[in-house]
Amino acid sequence: MNSPKRDVAVIGGGPAGLMAAETLAAQGLSVDVYERMPSLGRRFLMAGRGGLNLTHSESLTDFVARYGEARDPLGGILAAFDPQALRAWAEALGQDTFVGSSGRVFPRALKASPLLRAWLGRLDAAGVRFHLRHDWSGWGADGALRFATPAGEVEARPAATVLALGGASWPRLGATGAWADALRDVGAPLAPFAPANMGVLAQWSPDFTARFAGAPLKAVALTFGEQTIRGEALVAAYGLEGGGIYALSGDIRRALATGGQGQLRIDLRPDMRRGDLASRLIGGRAGDSLSNRLRKMLKLAPVEIGLLREAFGAGLPRSPVGLAEAIKAVPVSLTGVAGLDRAISSAGGLRFEGLDERLMVKARPSVFAAGEMLDWEAPTGGYLLQASFATGRAAALGAIDWLAERG
Repeated sequence: MNSPKRDVAVIGGGPAGLMAAETLAAQGLSVDVYERMPSLGRRFLMAGRGGLNLTHSESLTDFVARYGEARDPLGGILAAFDPQALRAWAEALGQDTFVGSSGRVFPRALKASPLLRAWLGRLDAAGVRFHLRHDWSGWGADGALRFATPAGEVEARPAATVLALGGASWPRLGATGAWADALRDVGAPLAPFAPANMGVLAQWSPDFTARFAGAPLKAVALTFGEQTIRGEALVAAYGLEGGGIYALSGDIRRALATGGQGQLRIDLRPDMRRGDLASRLIGGRAGDSLSNRLRKMLKLAPVEIGLLREAFGAGLPRSPVGLAEAIKAVPVSLTGVAGLDRAISSAGGLRFEGLDERLMVKARPSVFAAGEMLDWEAPTGGYLLQASFATGRAAALGAIDWLAERG
């Protein structure tokens, strides 16, 4: 009697796909990883340019809450492979981690490449096979996986498949969202892609753009609606970007999409009260220009003074009290958000209602899905990678369980 097939295809060579491959291989399954790009982990390596923020050290309850509407389907998955488990996993690969002052967790090397090299070495030793430049184009009439390659189309017929194809941001690194057509064709429910953790658009004057594009706004407080974020922003030619902006970007995108007001307020001195600001401004020398008063008495940087003038124009208050009010709430009218090609991540994708509790696609039994291709959204700070790793592991465990049921 023939033994049942025990081979699994993983489509996507990013964190979710590689974690799925590792989990499957650890159970003795035969694993083939297919990746459309010429190398593996391209977005992972890009994330490493900023120090590789793997996860966050806050409590699991607070951590899960960061996923908003997806916190219920993701909660159990994250609890099963939580930030401590991810840190232990990285350290087993020889990459010690530490908690930064913000609570974010990084490898001590502050780079992705040593971790990726060790990880790929482990997968190679486990017998995982890699097929690069294999661009998945869906299923054939007989259910075979179809791939476009430089040598022509090839097919694969695994016992199970894990899809880890990423979202739709940074397409030059491999995540194009083109997979959505194949899943839509089989009836899987999809949410439209939208940029997440992206910059916002503002109509700066040519002079402000020429002088200050690329200048940072440090240690400010950014308020949109009822939410205030302490952090940094960066003036861009098209508007604003940076960690503080990204934390608000989902709310901004949703507000603008529904016709809401797009006004951001920036507190340039969040650690000082209005009265203290006014008192300092009163003490300026009689002959000083307004810019000199702001620079000398409050240590405002040129970009901060420029932003005040940009926001208020000729209406910028001259009185100490009025100036203090302006400094505490600089208005910036937003006209839109940066597109998917500039976004750090994407919202939308395969809806959880189209998956069972094992992350199997209901419309396509034997196919499981993981990573950013699922319809969840989270801020930067380690939440994106943590959920990618955790769902990759969960989808692999689902495939293992499903195969076990079939003998």
